[in-house]
Amino acid sequence: LLPRSPCFAMFTKSAVLAAVLAVGADAFAAPPAAGRFGVSAKAGLPTASRGLALRGGASGASMIDITPNVSFDTIAREWRCKWSEDNDKESLVKAQEAIDEVIKDVKGVKGVKGVQRVVCGGCLDFKIVTSLPAEDFGKWEEAKFAPEEKFIEKLKGIKGVSQVETQTYTNMPL
Repeated sequence: LLPRSPCFAMFTKSAVLAAVLAVGADAFAAPPAAGRFGVSAKAGLPTASRGLALRGGASGASMIDITPNVSFDTIAREWRCKWSEDNDKESLVKAQEAIDEVIKDVKGVKGVKGVQRVVCGGCLDFKIVTSLPAEDFGKWEEAKFAPEEKFIEKLKGIKGVSQVETQTYTNMPL
């Protein structure tokens, strides 16, 4: 299931799945009255879609509009935690070892565009961000974001790791 985070609250599972399965802008033509964030109040669907050619991308592919000036074609899943500086940053070392154990599986997910690791030494963040085309995201969601469960359980078992969380959001270059 899609998380109910404030950042992704504008979407429902059905809205994302319908949007990612839609072929071209015609799937979003003549929507019912738009509600909050440009999402159809009746069906929960984004109210518009624009071809990537309009944005300098590949022709034939579609962007999903959240608003007229905020569009996406990529959805990311983030796995994150806080690590500790204790014992020479041992929890960070163990978190990296945990992702090393599953990275081949993560990169093997159909459609993966990229996997990034973000580490902040100031706020002690450790994040893994996996991005997929919107049309491939639903299948990964159905597979429970495998190997997410294995990775998250591993993080939760590391001494010094806290605030283990996941989040889904759009991820677009500017």
